[in-house]
Amino acid sequence: MPDPQRGAPVEAAVFDVGGVLIDWDPRHLYRKIFDDEAAMERFLAEVCSHAWNEQADAGRPIAEITAELCAEHPDKRDLIESYYARFPEMMKDALHGTVALLERLHGTGLPLYVLSNFSAETFPIARQRFGFFERFRGLVISGAEGMKKPDPRIYHLLIERFALRPAQTLFIDDRADNAQAAVDAGWQALRFASPEKLEVDLQSLGLLA
Repeated sequence: MPDPQRGAPVEAAVFDVGGVLIDWDPRHLYRKIFDDEAAMERFLAEVCSHAWNEQADAGRPIAEITAELCAEHPDKRDLIESYYARFPEMMKDALHGTVALLERLHGTGLPLYVLSNFSAETFPIARQRFGFFERFRGLVISGAEGMKKPDPRIYHLLIERFALRPAQTLFIDDRADNAQAAVDAGWQALRFASPEKLEVDLQSLGLLA
């Protein structure tokens, strides 16, 4: 990934949500249900997998994908139905270090936006719970658009919707493929690893004192 310090001056910053601003992980829920960690990991790898959840991120109705999966694994119906019925329990807390950086950026007047893979049905739960969403001038949520990162179309959609300039737009995401897709779309990008590393990166770009 190109060094973001070599890019044009940043005029807007775009944040991912899960893994960057919110500590979201299905394990926060399923550790309450499973006594056996290995059995839980098998269930999340083979049944309620990341690929399965991504169907909701891409816009498929939760009831539909849940019914399909229950038909495939009728013996695991209760476990499967818990995934979205108890979705709030997967969001352990805000990542407060990142939120503090968000507040500092907001204080500078830098326009801030969200680009997140999130079901349109569960995103309102997060938005209601976490007050930091008020800091954003606009949000693009994959489930509402019927496309998800790293599809190039969703990056172009955000740029067009909010009249941003790609080369002056910085994207922050914890997944390398999503960050690289932003670079491929002409943006600048930072791979999020920790609030401490992000602070250093933002300082190097001249966005934080």
